[in-house]
Amino acid sequence: MRKTELLIPAGSLEVLKIAVLYGADAVYIGGEAFGLRAKAQNFSLEEMGEGIRFAHSRGVKVYVTANILAHNRDLAGVEEYFRELKELGPDALIISDPGVFLIARRVLPGMEIHISTQANNTNYQTYRFWWELGAKRVVCARELSLEEIKEIRENIPREMEIESFIHGAMCISYSGRCLLSNFLAGRDANQGSCTHPCRWQYSLSEETRPGEYFPVFENERGTFIFNSKDLCMIEHIPELMEAGIDSFKIEGRMKTALYVAVTARTYRKAIDDFNQDPEVYRKNLGWYKEEIGKCTCRQFSTGFYFGKPGKAGQIYENSTYIKNYTYLGTVEEVSRDGLCRIEQKNKFSVGDVIQVMKPDGRNLAATVKGIFNEDGKAQESAPHAKQALWVDLGAELSQYDILRCRGDR
Repeated sequence: MRKTELLIPAGSLEVLKIAVLYGADAVYIGGEAFGLRAKAQNFSLEEMGEGIRFAHSRGVKVYVTANILAHNRDLAGVEEYFRELKELGPDALIISDPGVFLIARRVLPGMEIHISTQANNTNYQTYRFWWELGAKRVVCARELSLEEIKEIRENIPREMEIESFIHGAMCISYSGRCLLSNFLAGRDANQGSCTHPCRWQYSLSEETRPGEYFPVFENERGTFIFNSKDLCMIEHIPELMEAGIDSFKIEGRMKTALYVAVTARTYRKAIDDFNQDPEVYRKNLGWYKEEIGKCTCRQFSTGFYFGKPGKAGQIYENSTYIKNYTYLGTVEEVSRDGLCRIEQKNKFSVGDVIQVMKPDGRNLAATVKGIFNEDGKAQESAPHAKQALWVDLGAELSQYDILRCRGDR
């Protein structure tokens, strides 16, 4: 059986470290330019270098995205960027544009190249095309079924790798190549600046009735014509492996450390359990499903894997996210007297019962016994985002533990 890679997103150095420690085999990141997540914090070259060293010291690979659809004005900058990356030593580049591909092959001749889903990779001849040009891996278009992926696997070189998204947000446009954002907001999704207009609420107007707006009904319950559910394949690890997918990819370079920790830890355990014994995997399905719901998400579906989504693949009631747990912070340091230092992300108070999430799979209940600012002054609550705090939880804590609490705040 082919070894399955778990590929986790990271939009910042902090989140990269969480991805590595919570179960990633590889992490994909973006620099400050030429990746498709302009709103993510992204990495400076210094942060990228630190992140690559951190990951490599723990046996984890790092892939760098450069998957914009480039214009002429981008090309000189791309070449300079690749020359800078050469010194940092990432394990692969993720590219969609043929022109950018040619620059990478010339500037970084020994670099492994992965072809992004943005390149619309829907058939085995496309895979062969990229293989013959020197690509090691191709990322499946999101529109492919498992049967189509199996057929691709059977018709490409055995050494060639298939990567496929198994969890996260779904774009309404063909493999994410969306024109709506540019048209409606002047922000080009193919240059990394998507405003997610597919999540907006729409009405119709008729030219002879200016000012009159009619809601768009697909059934009696709602008006949200673009709202796709999130992809979640935690219940279908056996089918994904049987299809011959080499890398299981989680979407979400703009997501929080909590999202990354939850998805990495849950899918890590599911993959390892199945490899150990399929029966162990089946017995633990309830735990996987419960855990994967503890990060912010939309309702879940299986996307296109088992056929074209119908009404069940869309959300008609509203356009909001489900938030079963709230991210409070990541433990940055533990003092000799047991206090943990965090940068607070959401409000919590003395007396709150919270949960400590650990990389090894444990979830520990803890009560907030005290909150102190950096000067040691006690406070009853932590209402200010990004405030540096010392917190007394009276629990066993380690650096990089995640603090979360039930519900939305």
